[in-house]
Amino acid sequence: MPSPAVINVGFANFVATSQIVALVSSDSAPMRRLVQNLRKSGALIDATHGRKTKSIIFTLSSQVVLSAISQETLARRLSSGESVGGDEE
Repeated sequence: MPSPAVINVGFANFVATSQIVALVSSDSAPMRRLVQNLRKSGALIDATHGRKTKSIIFTLSSQVVLSAISQETLARRLSSGESVGGDEE
């Protein structure tokens, strides 16, 4: 059985591409408030390794992943097929 395609969201952390709903910039105040609330509720996965959060990844499972990589770079990786797994094996 082939493994699902995943995308590197920084520092050897991966998210299944089939689970990604949205890639959002973390620059706005409403997004920062949302991250604070999600951190309290436990629905947040911090993949920044202490770096500045540049993008927020929303998934189908209602989990939210923080990444130190910009959403433009992540979107480019998704659209170019720069992922690991899937049919590439």
